[in-house]
Amino acid sequence: MNYKSTRGHDVPQTFSEILLGGLAPDGGLYLPQQYPQVSADELESWRKLSYADLAYEILARFCDDIPAEDLRALTRKTYTPEVYCNARAGDNTADITPLRKLGDEAGAPLYLLGLSNGPTLAFKDMAMQLLGNLFEYALARAGQELNILGATSGDTGSAAEYAMRGKRGIRVFMLSPHNKMSAFQTAQMFSLQDPNIFNLAVQGVFDDCQDIVKAVSNDLEFKSRQKIGTVNSINWARVVAQVVYYFKGWLLATDGPGQKVSFCVPSGNFGNVCAGHIARMMGLPIDKLVVATNENDVLDEFFRTGIYRVRKAAETYHTSSPSMDISKASNFERFIFDLLGQDAGKLAQLFRDVDTKGGFDLSGTTDYERIRQFGFVSGRSTHDDRVATIRDLSARYGVTIDTHTADGVKVAREHLSAGTPMVVLETALPAKFADTIREALGREPERPAAFEGIEALPQRFEVMPADAAQVKAYIARHTGL
Repeated sequence: MNYKSTRGHDVPQTFSEILLGGLAPDGGLYLPQQYPQVSADELESWRKLSYADLAYEILARFCDDIPAEDLRALTRKTYTPEVYCNARAGDNTADITPLRKLGDEAGAPLYLLGLSNGPTLAFKDMAMQLLGNLFEYALARAGQELNILGATSGDTGSAAEYAMRGKRGIRVFMLSPHNKMSAFQTAQMFSLQDPNIFNLAVQGVFDDCQDIVKAVSNDLEFKSRQKIGTVNSINWARVVAQVVYYFKGWLLATDGPGQKVSFCVPSGNFGNVCAGHIARMMGLPIDKLVVATNENDVLDEFFRTGIYRVRKAAETYHTSSPSMDISKASNFERFIFDLLGQDAGKLAQLFRDVDTKGGFDLSGTTDYERIRQFGFVSGRSTHDDRVATIRDLSARYGVTIDTHTADGVKVAREHLSAGTPMVVLETALPAKFADTIREALGREPERPAAFEGIEALPQRFEVMPADAAQVKAYIARHTGL
């Protein structure tokens, strides 16, 4: 299995060659030269596999340059009930991603897929824990070190840091928007005292952080000298690790071959739902991929109108579902590449337009008309919607959900089809967003015992302006390279 860039860089790369990097040399994102196909018979044969062994079966199709016994050992080391131990009462932790039925609405079974039972209570742990083990394995095999540069709007940072803390040969430099995360999210990251973890609070919004990461990645000389890698959702290994739980969710929601399932995905950077798109391209019987946004509705606007219009920092709202406060979806390019029939030249021009004109317009084109063939629909949710949905699920089903998952449930309900299961991906546990839970329910959300009092722990971070040059200087000072 070799990989190519969405923008046409034509030097084939193996999985291990792209594992530690981010952008391709031409600024594009990596995709496999072809999507491996999974037959109905293969799907049925996977019904009794553990999550770890299911992950092996899927990942082996994308990374055939890692010996099978090593890859299986890595997935079994990663996906254990001991690591993913924060499930709700009544959920089976052995499933790793337990499926909980809420009820039947409009003739459709409505489910939550629990992706937030890992060390940081967010779905990012599903891929990041594997990434930490893959990185350590690959670096040890090559005798190398790696300096990870990432940007987070809330959950990626803590998931990356908890996955990489104490790992040999790895440092993490994580950028986050200063004073824009919840108190719980901030404490999860900034309370870590591990010497290989560096937190930089950038004076700006998430998109400023992401732009800095891209600017550093595009400085090829600096990137090479400083041994820079990425764990943001543009990293292919992270995307493909997320593909696994779509297969697991489908297997848990069905009992026979060919049955269609829809998935609703709270979306900001498009990495999570991009994994669903890839699963569908591999042959998983997905009916709809429902993109749920908050007030930062760039993606909803595109799927409704064909217009992709990036918002400026001043136009990006700070909301109660802050991990989706994103106006430039970095993984969106992967889907657009497929939508354009993998025309790299056309894709490159569109994303030059993003850089120079702030977006592009496919409305009225045959490309836009093809979107429905890929199963995508969308909707948006507001703060009032989140509060109402949290109250409704608590009253109706006795389940408390976080703000991002509430966005997902609200939009999922707008796209139900009788007889077709709708699986909403639960993106975080409610303990991470206590302010809105208190507003909605008048009480504190439950939190695992290990996280009691985390906000009171000492914090270690550095405030920095939104300036790529200053970030590069900081990295160089702390690596000594």
